Amino acid sequence: MYSISSASARHPDILNLIAALDRYQSELYPAESNHLLDLSELAQETLILMIIRDPQLNAVGCGAVVLNGDGTGEMKRVYIDPAHRGQHLGEKLLAALEDEALSRNCHTLRLETGIKQHAAVRLYERCGYETRPAFAPYAEDPLSLFMEKALVADVRLAAL
Repeated sequence: MYSISSASARHPDILNLIAALDRYQSELYPAESNHLLDLSELAQETLILMIIRDPQLNAVGCGAVVLNGDGTGEMKRVYIDPAHRGQHLGEKLLAALEDEALSRNCHTLRLETGIKQHAAVRLYERCGYETRPAFAPYAEDPLSLFMEKALVADVRLAAL
């Protein structure tokens, strides 16, 4: 059974996953189209960071939300190790990040992803993200796709 939990941006497992993501994106895009945010530089209260571990507790995925303080947040650094893809871990990770963002009064999540990351784009679309124009601090980029999702509390949970 895979588990998802909160993590520190400085944890060695997170650093290894992000390094793998950076290597992957650097092969796909030129430097000016890579928006590689260093999560360890962010204030803890603005960061939601989660890690996925396999049954042997190996780190196999991660993702983050950067809260903007205005009810919006940006999805960043979502990555699943290629050997563990196809198991709906991305959907589970996004749901966990969205739930935590909603609990911190975030009502809208935005993201920037690359047009060559077809699996990521399909994941975001399946999870309800829709394309939108570029948002600050980004400028339009032919290699970028910008997406957004309004978060709503699960009415089934609210009824309990």
